[in-house]
Amino acid sequence: MQFELTAEYIDELKLAIESRDDVHLTETLGELHAADIAEIFNQLDFDEVKYLYGLLEEEPAADVLLELSEDNREQLLASLSTKEIAEQIDNMDSDDAADVINELPENIQDEVLSQIEDIEQASDIADLLNYEEGTAGSLMAKELVSVYAHESVNACIDEIRKQTDNVAVMYAVYVVDDKDRLIGMLSLKKLLISHPSAFVEEIYDSEIISVKTSTSTEEVADIMEKYDLVVLPVVDSLGRLVGRITIDDIVDVIREEAEKDMQRMSGISDDVDSSDKLWRSSRARIPWLLVGMCGGIIGSRIIGSYEGQIQIHPEMAFFIPLIGAMGGNVGVQSSAIIVQGLANNSLKGEKLAPKLLKELGVGLINGLICSGLILGYNLIISDSFQLAATVSIALITVIMFASFLGTFVPLTLHRFKINPALATGPFVTTLNDILGISIYFLVGRLLYSSF
Repeated sequence: MQFELTAEYIDELKLAIESRDDVHLTETLGELHAADIAEIFNQLDFDEVKYLYGLLEEEPAADVLLELSEDNREQLLASLSTKEIAEQIDNMDSDDAADVINELPENIQDEVLSQIEDIEQASDIADLLNYEEGTAGSLMAKELVSVYAHESVNACIDEIRKQTDNVAVMYAVYVVDDKDRLIGMLSLKKLLISHPSAFVEEIYDSEIISVKTSTSTEEVADIMEKYDLVVLPVVDSLGRLVGRITIDDIVDVIREEAEKDMQRMSGISDDVDSSDKLWRSSRARIPWLLVGMCGGIIGSRIIGSYEGQIQIHPEMAFFIPLIGAMGGNVGVQSSAIIVQGLANNSLKGEKLAPKLLKELGVGLINGLICSGLILGYNLIISDSFQLAATVSIALITVIMFASFLGTFVPLTLHRFKINPALATGPFVTTLNDILGISIYFLVGRLLYSSF
């Protein structure tokens, strides 16, 4: 049954904490999943969180620590001694342990590692800390099951039994040669139905997909999505098996990248969430707001330069918001489609020119529909043919130009290795506002002088 957190539940928990009803609290927390406990912790004051955390057993406590929000985990880690942190690390997989240690100050990291009782675990974590952030090496876990190709099936089963003590979930059995180089994968079905005296090299599957430690996490995510993998082996530059990446780690990467892209598309420069402090949230939003404000100033100057035209034809001012809004909306739509295609690699290998032509075609169709509707509207409510023609021609021009710009900018940024998500939101909207207003008044000047 799925846990549902309510205000009443939190109030009851707070009362139990105040009365120090440890028996009730221990029983309550013992019935919950680590993710549910972390959800509760995120709703409590830190003193309450620290008290409840002290009631948890070692293994659940380690799982809860991983599920906590970054702010709560940072506070909790700061309140624990290095020995207490080391005890929690001992109950984590190597990849999770490395992530937690990475969040600690550098002067604390070595001290925590030195106090981990399992020397092999400490060595694995230290190794993972050396890999560059954003690579497969930094994402992988060291815990895996591997066997040698020259072993018999009977010996292989014994080896698997030994290795699974350190592996929570056995996703795959990897086959390596005498130099520990990955050469294939062993099917559990084949292992079980094969004769005990048969050799692994006779029954393993040599077709296996792997990545190097230097492979980017984005590429790892693309590979696992493309081939529907739940686990992916990682090898070093010599082809030796050094770790494996599981689907839960990749889901976290995909979610984090999606959140970052969404924030960039909205004009938020840093990775923030609703629980961040006031100044951090403001600092992340202000750069693009300033860009938008500068764009507004430029737009106002453009309008000011056509002041005489507005005085002669004041009705033109009524449609300035329409032109600006339509240009911004079309630009954001086009750029969002392109950014999405670049993110999921559906545009991989496509040339720039055909994509621009396609978006211009889409812009032309949408422009004809919208300009036709606004032309009919103006002819009905206004007796000025010049105004109707100006708004309609300017609108179709602005829509086509915004479609072109919304496609061209993210593709160009991507080509120059700049995150294309930066092209959407405030950037495209502001640029299209400026160009849209310029086009509108230029078309108005030409048409009004012609009639």
